[in-house]
Amino acid sequence: MTMRPVAHPPTPGWKAETHETLRLAGPLALANLLQMLTYAIDVMFIARLGPDELAASALAVALFGLVLWSLQSLTGAVAPIMAAELGARGPALRPVRRSMRMALWLSVIVSVFGMGVCALLGPLMRVTGQEPHIAALATSYMNVLLWSAPLMIMAGVLRNFVATLGRPLFATLITALGIGVNALGNYMFIFGELGAPAMGLPGAAVATFITAVAILLMYALAIRLDPRLHRYHILGYFWRPDWPRFVEIVKIGTPIAITVLAEAGVFGAAAFLMGRIGGLELAAHTVALNLAAFAFQVPFGVGQAATIRVGYFLGARDPVGMGRAGWTGIVMGTGFMAATALAMVLVPHGLLALYIDTANPANDALLEVAVGFLAIAAAFQLSDGVQAVAAGALRGLKDTRVPMWIAVFSYWVPGFGLAAGLGLMTSLEGTGVWIGLATGLTFAAVLLLWRWYRRETLGLTTPNG
Repeated sequence: MTMRPVAHPPTPGWKAETHETLRLAGPLALANLLQMLTYAIDVMFIARLGPDELAASALAVALFGLVLWSLQSLTGAVAPIMAAELGARGPALRPVRRSMRMALWLSVIVSVFGMGVCALLGPLMRVTGQEPHIAALATSYMNVLLWSAPLMIMAGVLRNFVATLGRPLFATLITALGIGVNALGNYMFIFGELGAPAMGLPGAAVATFITAVAILLMYALAIRLDPRLHRYHILGYFWRPDWPRFVEIVKIGTPIAITVLAEAGVFGAAAFLMGRIGGLELAAHTVALNLAAFAFQVPFGVGQAATIRVGYFLGARDPVGMGRAGWTGIVMGTGFMAATALAMVLVPHGLLALYIDTANPANDALLEVAVGFLAIAAAFQLSDGVQAVAAGALRGLKDTRVPMWIAVFSYWVPGFGLAAGLGLMTSLEGTGVWIGLATGLTFAAVLLLWRWYRRETLGLTTPNG
């Protein structure tokens, strides 16, 4: 019996592809920004407890965030796999269900590892010479916080599912509702309001756990009530393994997780360099980097959309569609970052006023240093946008290993090497550190963009199997 070829819709034109990318990227970018707001609300509540509690939570969240982000990136490799399955044989009910099943299995497995790493916070703080009372506070906070990790990692998998299936707005709405749950939980359990026990800093971790439970349940409810999503029955036959699919997720996702560790690690190392230079420079670095991180959430969301769009056309064996999806995302992400770069150059004081009382003369020195850092941040905004979306487009092609090495090299050799050299061995000091960061991002952008440009020559546009 001869199998009839699967008919695919025609390749979208540039205008149609822009519309599809925007439809995905807009809600995902907004969800990323709302997630940043969730962390900001935690800081606002914890800051009311005092500087010791705030410092302790910052140290704990630094480790927890790094573990969580890398493991969510690992399990997030299910997105390009599902997108390719939809492009090849949509609606692909059985293949998508199996991919989701194995991604959720992987979430549970890696969560155990992640919780183990988080539990090492106490010894890590002793080795790094942190003050004993700060270490004790951070450990008490982390001992509760780490239980949120499995829920957050599974929720990340469900977020990939709803976005890949064309329901990215669910991610935005659920994240927004989660902000309310988190704020209420902080209010109740930190300060003992509305009949809850006053737990202090551990109460903030309880609020995070409750929020993680609520978000996971909201995703489950959305999937159950939406006919398009429910038809996949992603928990059906949940006990059945599909080891080839499991291995594929790990194979694609591990380099993504290492890439995340490389990038987050270099920015963390930059903070230690700033700390050696001086407290003023570290404070200015923190503020300027936070502004850059907010801006980055938009091209990051565009990159997530590019992964899905490129993956779909990979499954459909449509190289023209792959190219249009990738280039549309790159132009879109870079265009947004060009606008943020312009704002950093033209109105730096207005942006910094979100964090610093610019009218207070006591902050003049901090403001001057931060404005200088923002000028360099403006220069690397374009590079940051290009590398974020180009990496996302390459992930759509399931190309993650070489981009991993590009990231490790770019961030740590020219990037950190120059940051350490200029920051500690020249009069540039903090400015030198930022020049190093900009150099690393630029290397990554150029190399990833070149790899994307040569995707057909390198054989990346032919799906395996």
